[in-house]
Amino acid sequence: MSKLISINIKQDDFNLPTPEVLQEQNLAIYDLQQSNLFQLIGFEDYNEIKLNISLSGNSLVFEINSKVDEKLKTFFLSLTPLKQIINDYYTICESYFNAVKNLPIDRIESIDMGRKGIHNEGARIILERLEGRVKTNLETSRRIFTLVYALTYER
Repeated sequence: MSKLISINIKQDDFNLPTPEVLQEQNLAIYDLQQSNLFQLIGFEDYNEIKLNISLSGNSLVFEINSKVDEKLKTFFLSLTPLKQIINDYYTICESYFNAVKNLPIDRIESIDMGRKGIHNEGARIILERLEGRVKTNLETSRRIFTLVYALTYER
């Protein structure tokens, strides 16, 4: 099985996320580097691969390279199926980040449960969108959704 050994996010330098969102992005990258399943279909002989994620218009761009930077595949995924989930996730994350500063732990936990539910829905959509291109699992997809959220985040 293949795994990701490098994850690079190509962000717009003029629209960087907040420090909280960057922290979420960095944690997702770290977690992906520790454990993931990301098997590019048709390239099963490559055990270690690199992933670059960027935006182009209304699409996510997944550029996948070998360990030695041989370009294996590039594909585009429309953001349209993710737009509402990303907006909902943005709203609940803002509530969560504000709650952490001001509210008691029981309120923070209830907001966090809602946040995890929306996050899981985003991960399921990522899994569906990658089907036929990449074999992955829910945990890897959850972390990729975090990266998509950070990439599309607008201040």
